[in-house]
Amino acid sequence: MPMAFHPSGPDANGQCSAQRARWAALALDAAEPNAFYAPDMLTTALNHLDGNGRVQLIEAEANGNLIGLLPVVTHARHGRLPVACVGNWMHDHCFMGAALIRRGAEQAAWRAFLAQLDDAPWAPGFLHLQGIDAAGANAAAIAAICTEQHRDWREVHRYDRAMLHSDLGADSYWDTHVRAKKRKELRRLQKRLGDLGAVAQRLLTEASQLSEWVESFLALEAAGWKGKQGTALACSHADSAFFRAACASAFQAGRLHMLRLDLNGRPIAMLVNFRHGEGAFSFKIAIDEEFGRFSPGVLIEIANLHAVQGDPDIAWMDSCAAPGHPMIDSLWVERRTIVQYRIALRGAGTRRLQRSAAFAIANASEAIARKLKGRA
Repeated sequence: MPMAFHPSGPDANGQCSAQRARWAALALDAAEPNAFYAPDMLTTALNHLDGNGRVQLIEAEANGNLIGLLPVVTHARHGRLPVACVGNWMHDHCFMGAALIRRGAEQAAWRAFLAQLDDAPWAPGFLHLQGIDAAGANAAAIAAICTEQHRDWREVHRYDRAMLHSDLGADSYWDTHVRAKKRKELRRLQKRLGDLGAVAQRLLTEASQLSEWVESFLALEAAGWKGKQGTALACSHADSAFFRAACASAFQAGRLHMLRLDLNGRPIAMLVNFRHGEGAFSFKIAIDEEFGRFSPGVLIEIANLHAVQGDPDIAWMDSCAAPGHPMIDSLWVERRTIVQYRIALRGAGTRRLQRSAAFAIANASEAIARKLKGRA
């Protein structure tokens, strides 16, 4: 059932607790891990990043059990087109858009999602999905249901991003996939850094240290180029509040994976990952640019490689990086293909005609743009 989330309403505490309990059970049996829609992260994002209360939560049920959860928002425009649509909620700090769907009920969940959107008077145009793994459970279920229902849909964009998914140990992975010249240069940088003092790699394990680590990360990121551009988490009260709360709730749930590289007790690089199921998602990295000549970002990624490959509970890690990222692409050789889908919505009467027209306009505009690009 679709619902709005009202964290400050009169029954907020009870509502939130009940929702989180249902989501937690679903997340434990999710067919496709997505740390950004796991209950701790999603609730935190709703509390701090959905200031206008725009997010609708689409729940799919079967026999009284929750089998799917998809947060959506409406958009007044689709890219450059003045065509309204509904899409999965991908806030600025969300790097995966896969719905939480229960293992074994993937198609039933997507059948329910689409039926509810078809019936929703507030859902305009079509469904635009971003951040979907082309080889994941959601993609497979969407393809099956759209084929079953003779529902128009199409892939509108795809790209590959770095992923760490290997049975090799960290040292073997490093020696196998990183060029010898690069390994030699990094060993030289590690030695030069060590000449300046005591270098230590640390993994957050103590709750008593959480606050200090979080504040250190915010300060480190803000002191660099992101702070100068105004895009660091600390530059926004909502973003920094979200980060603090997300780290705290993820730590409590055993899903926070946070590393730091210290020089004489001072952090010069920090990395934040969030876990879900057997996977993990690399969220943010911050470095002290004063030590940029030592490549602290690469050095902490080496520590991350050892931490991940040495943890039997982490089978893979998604870099969540932009395509063609020069640093992580040179360290991790596996790739994850991320796609966007445009899915037609149905309905009755005028609503069906309007949705059909919106879908057709978006497709025609895309086809024209591709032709023009091909001529350029």
